[in-house]
Amino acid sequence: MKITCIVIGKTDEKYVQTGIQKYAQRLSHFCTFSIVEIPDIARSKKISVDEQKKKEGEVILQKIHPTAHVILLDQQGTQYSSIEFANKIEQFQNNAIKEIVFVIGGPYGFSNEIYSKKFQTLSCSKMTFSHQMIRLFLLEQLYRAQTIIKGLPYHHE
Repeated sequence: MKITCIVIGKTDEKYVQTGIQKYAQRLSHFCTFSIVEIPDIARSKKISVDEQKKKEGEVILQKIHPTAHVILLDQQGTQYSSIEFANKIEQFQNNAIKEIVFVIGGPYGFSNEIYSKKFQTLSCSKMTFSHQMIRLFLLEQLYRAQTIIKGLPYHHE
């Protein structure tokens, strides 16, 4: 299975970069994993929030393969426990889904065009986290899911 994370903007904090690299490396033992960074569209007085979301959405859609299963990270999305999330990932594998694409939008969320695609949504928490931190949290949970699926001693319950 291939797992891709599409993200808006770079990760500035070194400690977050280190964590992302650590879990990306660990994930590569279980699947083909990649992160696609879309350059941040700087908001200025010349561009509205809606226009920024629209431009980000256009670029995001260009990066998604038509056969990929897309999951948007969104505050209104479904929340799962780690076990439930692992079961979901395993279900995708069993259903021969070849690629899962997780999308972490920009600071203002997703455009209406993205939402109109009716992609699946996932929420990591009711709390709000920075877009940089949520990348690390998602990768850790993807790694945890793989260890749960394989019965490896990482997750304790």
